[in-house]
Amino acid sequence: MAPIPLQRDTVQRPGTTRAGGAHGPRLASRTSLPGIPLAPSAARRFVRAALAEWTGLGVPAAVGFSDRLADDAVTVTNELVTNAVVHAGTTVDLVLRLEDEGGDEPSAALVLEVTDHHPARPVSGDEPEPGPEPDAAVAGELPDPAEYGRGLQLVATLADSWGITYRTGLKTVWARLPVDDWSAPPTPPDGEALRRGLRAAEILAPAARRTERDDAVWDSRGAPAFLAEASDLLAGQLDEDLVAAIAGQLLVPRLADWCAIWLETEGGGPAAEPRLARVWHSDETGSEPLRTALERAPLSLPAGAGSGPVAVPWPAHPGAPAGQPGEAEGARPPHPGGRDGAALAFRITAGGRALGTVLVGREGVTQVPETVASLIEDFVRRLGLAVGAARAYTRQATISRILQRGLLPSKVADIPGVTSSLVYEPSDDGVVGGDFYDIFPCPGDRWCFVLGDVQGSGPEAAVVTGLARPWLRLLSREGFGVGEVLDRLNRLLLDDAMEAAEAAALMVAAAGGQQLHDGTQSRFLSLLYGEVVPLPGGGVRCTVASAGHPLPLLLRPDGSVRPAAEPQVLLGVVEDVAYESQVFDLVPGDTLLCVTDGVTERRSGPLMFDDGDGLARVLAGCAGLPAEATAEKIRRAVHEFAEQPPDDDVALLVLHAE
Repeated sequence: MAPIPLQRDTVQRPGTTRAGGAHGPRLASRTSLPGIPLAPSAARRFVRAALAEWTGLGVPAAVGFSDRLADDAVTVTNELVTNAVVHAGTTVDLVLRLEDEGGDEPSAALVLEVTDHHPARPVSGDEPEPGPEPDAAVAGELPDPAEYGRGLQLVATLADSWGITYRTGLKTVWARLPVDDWSAPPTPPDGEALRRGLRAAEILAPAARRTERDDAVWDSRGAPAFLAEASDLLAGQLDEDLVAAIAGQLLVPRLADWCAIWLETEGGGPAAEPRLARVWHSDETGSEPLRTALERAPLSLPAGAGSGPVAVPWPAHPGAPAGQPGEAEGARPPHPGGRDGAALAFRITAGGRALGTVLVGREGVTQVPETVASLIEDFVRRLGLAVGAARAYTRQATISRILQRGLLPSKVADIPGVTSSLVYEPSDDGVVGGDFYDIFPCPGDRWCFVLGDVQGSGPEAAVVTGLARPWLRLLSREGFGVGEVLDRLNRLLLDDAMEAAEAAALMVAAAGGQQLHDGTQSRFLSLLYGEVVPLPGGGVRCTVASAGHPLPLLLRPDGSVRPAAEPQVLLGVVEDVAYESQVFDLVPGDTLLCVTDGVTERRSGPLMFDDGDGLARVLAGCAGLPAEATAEKIRRAVHEFAEQPPDDDVALLVLHAE
């Protein structure tokens, strides 16, 4: 595939007055890239070219660019553009800005913005709502990879701050990198500026450049520091491809000129070929040719190879530009012409299982120093632990998704005379949630609704959910009243018959690699259960009962809000208890709101969303809105209450009488 042609628009704007009265220039370069696999490579070239161009302008902050800042900017850009291509697949807009921070002490920041046109969640409303400026956006909290993409842990590590801005039809991920080498005078002499500009152009240009490496740094202090940094970056990653991406950027260029990482196919059997998960080269033009060479001749280690280094032949043509005229396929450049060298392979293992292979290469040498090989071996051990943990999480998340699909109704019933809206957002922590819901018809022109929350999560909670929902349907259709249904469900939860179901849950947990419990945990269940009967003149008659659950709220057309039930004890706690129900009419214009504690107990520091009747205040502002608009307004208020995403399931049900 041909490289993507880049169109760059560089603008220099006058500085604005900031705190301290400082004025400074503001540079910006922007481009648009198609959402194809070549976009990250094109974005890296764009950033290097833009930084070189700025340096040539003689701007003080730009003249202060360091090698590290340039590398960090390219790395962050690569991750953000890759995220956009993988998760959005639309055109990607890239903006690079240099901003004078002002203040008493001169400072500057490099701001990267990557925008796609298929946001993870839409911004609702009749009018487009401008997102916050980068300074006001959420920063420092790591969103889940499944929602926001891969590589944000790395971005958070390299950037001073970062965040996400949502606009109608757009999502922008931005990162701010401080320019920490500001040392140039406000107006450098022309000759000095030219000298620095040429030096920066040499450093930042996309042409190949060799990294001067000092292996003496890997002494008794350097090696432990590197391994500690690597452990911090790899720990807690939930995606094995992200683990491989971080590993490649840690190895290159610190310990090698290039590296490749293969990962075994989990569950693929002995005949399954490992996949080439990551290729990283210190020379950006060498990554794709290296990948081509490695795919043409896959690495194969002896069956008895352990975790130690194994010398392997140098790949046929790593790093050479593709299609070079007059060169036969597979030709090897002469050694030591800068392209040949020494290559070592390391088996990735965890718990005695082979998970993949790491191949590293150093150009222009006959062998890798023993201290470096030993350090890479220690690093690969940590890589194995990270890959193993990511795979365990993936297995657990897969089991959870399967359980979740089976525990929730595929469709909820429509209630005559009532419009309903349901919001269910499970916390994306890789385990099945405890919240569940249902709306179903019953004999006698009745419709029942349920909103419940099982204590805990995972397979044990799934067992309770999987039995409680069909029990509720069965008891309701047998004609029991609301209070009687809760009485019988309470006794069932306390019955020893649950033990057999819990044993099945323990088997599921074992298959997913989860920690097993002894089966003696409590089976607490908070539940809001009700039934509605249509009234001849419009509206419905509601009968509800709350067992340890956030109370339902009744909204009248005049904006008044009151609880629609009385608090009662959780199900599964006390054996001899008689549950009571409350009856009221839901007349046209009335709205009934039911939520789980993921809404009321949503936290922002020491505060909770429902402190001081916070939920009732938000609901009061929904007077006159239909069910769907009310549900969306409550949902948005819950998300906007705190900067970090919700850490518990969010479920709410709105019933609006027509």
